[in-house]
Amino acid sequence: MAEIDGGMKSIAKTDENPSESALARTLRYILRGGPTDDGIPARVRAEIAQREAAAERLIGWVQLGIVVFFATLYSIAPKAEGGSGFNFVPIALAAYFLFTVLRLGLSYRMVLPEWYLVTSIVVDIVLLCGLIFSFHIQYAQHPAFYLKAPTLMYVFIFISLRALRFDPRFVLTTGAIAVMGWLMLVTYAVVGEMGGMHITRNYVEYLTSNAILIGAELDKTIIILGVTAILSFALYRGRQMLFDSIRDHAAAEDLRRFFAPEVARSITDSDRMPKAGEGEMRNAAILIVDVRSFTQTAETLPPQVVMETLAKYQEAVLPVIQGHNGRVDKFLGDGILATFGAVQKSERYAADALNAARDAVAAVDALEEEFRALGWPGELKVGAAVASGSVTVGVVGAKDRLEFTVIGNPVNLASKLEDANKAQNTRVLTDEETYRAALAQGFANGDLPVRRNESVTGLNHTVDLVAVA
Repeated sequence: MAEIDGGMKSIAKTDENPSESALARTLRYILRGGPTDDGIPARVRAEIAQREAAAERLIGWVQLGIVVFFATLYSIAPKAEGGSGFNFVPIALAAYFLFTVLRLGLSYRMVLPEWYLVTSIVVDIVLLCGLIFSFHIQYAQHPAFYLKAPTLMYVFIFISLRALRFDPRFVLTTGAIAVMGWLMLVTYAVVGEMGGMHITRNYVEYLTSNAILIGAELDKTIIILGVTAILSFALYRGRQMLFDSIRDHAAAEDLRRFFAPEVARSITDSDRMPKAGEGEMRNAAILIVDVRSFTQTAETLPPQVVMETLAKYQEAVLPVIQGHNGRVDKFLGDGILATFGAVQKSERYAADALNAARDAVAAVDALEEEFRALGWPGELKVGAAVASGSVTVGVVGAKDRLEFTVIGNPVNLASKLEDANKAQNTRVLTDEETYRAALAQGFANGDLPVRRNESVTGLNHTVDLVAVA
């Protein structure tokens, strides 16, 4: 109980009332089925609801399988002798089959409300208890006769079925109703037809006659309660883990939207959290794409137009980068920094980067009319630059704020070359070393002239440039 109360405090601190006693908090925790979904994002709550609905459908299928199995077994197995009264078993099986089919069908059409689930539990136990009660009629025996029927064991199937849904309240409800049903059967056997029965303390007499051994019936009741309590306790702990697991799963899925898939996997699947300062050297290419005069134009436009235009531009460029095996490292306002061969080793990093740069420019040009429709004045043009070489790939930052990035001269060079597009009157620019590497890796455009000893703003040396577009 301490673990339950501790879990409640950790999950639902906002739901606590300082004046409430620990017992009251524990009881409220039990009645609501464990931790609340306070503080859990709506998308996570929706996933929890979907899993619970799937669990109810699974319960329905299992119940259907059980009733079909027992109906088949009943129809082919030799019938027990000695039964001269009315046989309720076929009726009970048929009624339960119809109810189960109805419940299963409804579970696919709607989210079953809690009152219906409780009703389903009541029907399960009532049918079972009714079947047990019918034995003294079928076999013309005193009611004490049905207390020895092994059919009671099926109650544990009904209890354990509810454990398929991570809501312990339904296990507790099933166990409680089962105990009440059994105690009613015991009470009827004790007070009904007193002349044909007596209470005994002799175990042999209990087994060989219609006598009732109160201790034996208490044992059965205690076992039902014990199984119910153990399963419920396990589910209270399991529900806490379910909430944490789904929340972590949603966080991991969200992480994959902010990082390249390989980076996200390296974080979520790692045996330990990456630390700042960890990295490795790789040969890679860096691509930078930037919108011409974006800042100056954006200052004259409504924010909504700016953001919609930016989103449209990024939606056009990102698939191109990913299609050429690139990974977006970060968004730089209207700029995009992508890497090729940094996150995952590649033998075509330079060729892929130049192909992506050229195709990205063409993809944005093809959307000129759409940008105008959004409210962007004039032409929206982008420039791109590619540089390659040895870079350090790793984690930077502090323990509470980490970033996976690439560091090295190619990053700086690509940034400077992108700015040089204006002076060179080009759309896609690279250096000769990167161009030669791309040709060796299969880049198709091998007849581009080299602009020797060009000055580039921000560099203290000249660079041999190649205009790709």
